[in-house]
Amino acid sequence: MRHTTDDAARDAVRDAEPNAEPNAEDADRDAHTTLTVVMHTAFFVLLGASLARYLARHGPEPRTPWVIALSVLLAALYVLGPALGARLTARRMIWLGAVVATWAALVALAPSFAWCAVPLFYTGLRTLPPRAAVTLVALLTALVVAAQLKLAGWADPNVLLAPPAVAAIATAVFVTTERQSARRRALIDDLVRTRRVLAATERREGMLAERERLAREIHDTVAQGLSSQRMLLQAADRLWETDPDTARSHVRTAASVAEHNLAEARRFVHDLTPADLASGAGLRDALAALAARETDAALTVRLHTEGAPAAPLPALVESAVLRIAQGALANVREHAAAGTATITLTCLDDQIVLDVADDGRGFTPGTLDTPGTPGTSGASAAPRHGRDIRGHGLPAIRARLRQLGGTLTIESAPGEGTVLSAAIPLTSPPPEPQ
Repeated sequence: MRHTTDDAARDAVRDAEPNAEPNAEDADRDAHTTLTVVMHTAFFVLLGASLARYLARHGPEPRTPWVIALSVLLAALYVLGPALGARLTARRMIWLGAVVATWAALVALAPSFAWCAVPLFYTGLRTLPPRAAVTLVALLTALVVAAQLKLAGWADPNVLLAPPAVAAIATAVFVTTERQSARRRALIDDLVRTRRVLAATERREGMLAERERLAREIHDTVAQGLSSQRMLLQAADRLWETDPDTARSHVRTAASVAEHNLAEARRFVHDLTPADLASGAGLRDALAALAARETDAALTVRLHTEGAPAAPLPALVESAVLRIAQGALANVREHAAAGTATITLTCLDDQIVLDVADDGRGFTPGTLDTPGTPGTSGASAAPRHGRDIRGHGLPAIRARLRQLGGTLTIESAPGEGTVLSAAIPLTSPPPEPQ
């Protein structure tokens, strides 16, 4: 069926939507990758520049081989870092300690290597827990200040204050960025989780709505047809010996009901359109066929129509009106003990009204199970056990009208019959079935 296919397509889209959400981990990984590449590049540039400066300033000195060897060792150790991963492990800790120790030895031999501390700030902040990382940054900053003071030869305020300021800014920016990334990851994860929950809820509600709709359709077609057949066959069984002609008439009527029920079942399987409307017949013709089919020796059903719709009625409205008439007549036949029932279809400019009146036993509207909720004559007039057996007539009518924004009213009194009135507005397009 078309609506089932559409629901499946919408479900597929909903299933795909959470996966289409921005992946927080991938986004953060890309940002960290870019920053890591920049820091690695900066480290090697600073290391090479510091070594070139030292060689240009000092030339061949006794410590020069040590400086060159430690520079190569520091570069080799730094290259090994990415191979160990970003997670804090024992090997990662040993590696970080070796890098810091090698750098400190270089700074002691050549203070110009102190500028390599900035990329090391980033490495420490990414590797260690926050408190340990801040402690390492403070230690590196102290070594930078000591090295720069050694180069300056006096207590230069700029040398004393600039490195701590740079370290504080770098640390604050990194910590703030990490916190924002964590909040963003949590927010996106919550959004993805919420969308998945909403998608699951919508699917569940759609399944329940479809189940309720199918239950109404089955009640208004197969169940009512079987109920009529049962009553006709029971009547035929009682009259078979005393009045065989009437009994055979009941059997023929039951067979006719079964034939129509079979057509309804096939149409139900195909697209849920009432069989009386499937051939292209209008609502009036479908109601006339229903009245003729429900008329027998025990109950006479008449049809009256007033006015004509200004425009063709929506298929959903026609189907709902026909189903409501079927349900009302089924309850009249089973519970009201009526001899005559009249269907009146009134077409107004802004609404269509269906009235089903019977001359049965009637009832007191205040005895309905749900106070203030309109019902049908047959169901309401029946004993409570009768309602418990049927159970779906009134809810089905109310649900159909609720979907179309319609209203249902009942007028009845004991011994005076019942009038069921269902009004459906035509001022706005009816909602599509779920």
